[in-house]
Amino acid sequence: MTTKHEQILEYITQLQIGEKISVRSIAKALSVSEGTAYRAIKEAETQGLVSTIERVGTIRIEKKKKENIEKLTFAEVVNIVDGQVLGGRTGLHKTLNRFVIGAMKTEAMMRYVTAGNLLIVGNRYQVHKIALETGAAVLITGGFSTSADAVRLADELNLPIISTSYDTFTVAAMINRAIYDQLIKKEIVLVDDILIPLQDTYYLTVTNTIGKWQEFNERTGHSRYPVVDEAMRVQGMITAKDVFDKPKHWLIEKVMTGDPITVNERTSIAAVAHLMVWQGIELLPVVDQQRKLIGVVSRQDVLKALQTTQRQPHVGETIEEIVTSRMEEKRSGNELLFTCDITPQMTDHVGTVSYGVVMTLMVEAARRTMRKHKRGDLVLENVTLYFLKPVQIDSHISIMPSILEIGRKHGKFDVALYHEGELVGKAMLTAQLIE
Repeated sequence: MTTKHEQILEYITQLQIGEKISVRSIAKALSVSEGTAYRAIKEAETQGLVSTIERVGTIRIEKKKKENIEKLTFAEVVNIVDGQVLGGRTGLHKTLNRFVIGAMKTEAMMRYVTAGNLLIVGNRYQVHKIALETGAAVLITGGFSTSADAVRLADELNLPIISTSYDTFTVAAMINRAIYDQLIKKEIVLVDDILIPLQDTYYLTVTNTIGKWQEFNERTGHSRYPVVDEAMRVQGMITAKDVFDKPKHWLIEKVMTGDPITVNERTSIAAVAHLMVWQGIELLPVVDQQRKLIGVVSRQDVLKALQTTQRQPHVGETIEEIVTSRMEEKRSGNELLFTCDITPQMTDHVGTVSYGVVMTLMVEAARRTMRKHKRGDLVLENVTLYFLKPVQIDSHISIMPSILEIGRKHGKFDVALYHEGELVGKAMLTAQLIE
């Protein structure tokens, strides 16, 4: 039997794209409390089914496909630029193809404006109308409004007119930053990217017998399966060692390992790899918010995904990549060391190298040193920074890592930071090693 929470999510899924919803309307339509409706709407927002806009409300939007993540909806643009919707609210769910800055004469400008675009322009009323007629939405900068005719046309064509107090340059930078952030997110492999979906997953129920496990084992050659109840909620995991030497008629529930570790579809592969190595797990159930089974991920698929991402070119640079890309490898006799120049982006508000940058440099130095000895990657477990002196902008520093201990699954490193021959930082790192 489905819960009220699940019924609300199903109801939202079936709403028309662009339809406006509210806590009160959901509560009334499904005879649930406003608290239950609020929680379900928030989860729908997390899943990308709805978008909440200040002064507009919550609207049903089309869930983005993975390959379309670098595009923004007009609803997202409103939130990015702290905008106010003047007209065309029913079109907020639409996705913009590109944005055009209207800083030229009308005739020249309109050569670049096509349907699905977002025209960023000031208080040029006639241009607003022409852009709408072309099929483009309009973002008005400088806090200006538009004409009543343009608002009426926007409502007729379901194309938003948005006003923001920011100037054109700032708005363009904000939208670019949002697209860039989404590109970085796209590069992060999640469980959702590699999971074996429910329709292809073998699982057992608490009322099955060990005989059913043996049947699956003969058919698939696998020995690990999630165990669910009648509502598909994960209750346990069962493996070969759980059923060894047990009668075939025994219930699975009697021998399974209860309350297993699970992950959700938004968990990163790096986090899953850390969990699997640390706990010695070969198969993890993937669950939704109600702990219902939606698939599984195997250790083999996780490690394969990690290897693939390491070979892929990156479109968006994270802060960590900006820092580590400036590290250069050098030799000092038999010792390996790394050098790096401290740029303004690496400093804090008083102009000295930030704590986070120091940590990033030390971990990366340990990682690169470890790869000289064995293949694989390093997942940080603990860092003890027991000495750090301020390092200024434009300083040239040396990072000297040394291996204290390295085994099959764990490593311990000592990392020292030097500036002009003087020790300015020292830390000890312990990490898991993923082969």
